[in-house]
Amino acid sequence: MLEELYRDVILAHYRSPEHRGAIQEPDVSGYAHHPLCGDELSVAARVRGDRIVDAAFEARGCSIVHASADMMSDAVRGKTMTEAATLAERFQAMMLDSGDDQFEDLGDLAVFQVVRRYPVRVRCALLPWTTLVEAFDSYREDRTGDNGR
Repeated sequence: MLEELYRDVILAHYRSPEHRGAIQEPDVSGYAHHPLCGDELSVAARVRGDRIVDAAFEARGCSIVHASADMMSDAVRGKTMTEAATLAERFQAMMLDSGDDQFEDLGDLAVFQVVRRYPVRVRCALLPWTTLVEAFDSYREDRTGDNGR
């Protein structure tokens, strides 16, 4: 029953994403391609200081990459880049965890636990997150010459 609910949430974000589209003149942007399944993804964010004020994505690919990108875009808004990177690390830990660790602290993002049953799809769920963190690193490096978090 819970797995069915999780699937419904993922499909809802795939069918009606709130954050799909381009951001005009983004401060942070990144692109990734998953060669095995063909997913293509661009992420973008507008940053003021270190705080993410807007985030969006454009994607071609499976429902999981779309839903993950949409929910990620929502989850990182209002956070600092460091907080968003920490959230990405926590999301990755959930996706790669084989135990019964609890991930309620991730809120709605915990719906992606169901994807762990399909190992080939885990990378689809992670792709938006890794792309955004890499984009943050590039942004910081461009601004300061340092890519530390």
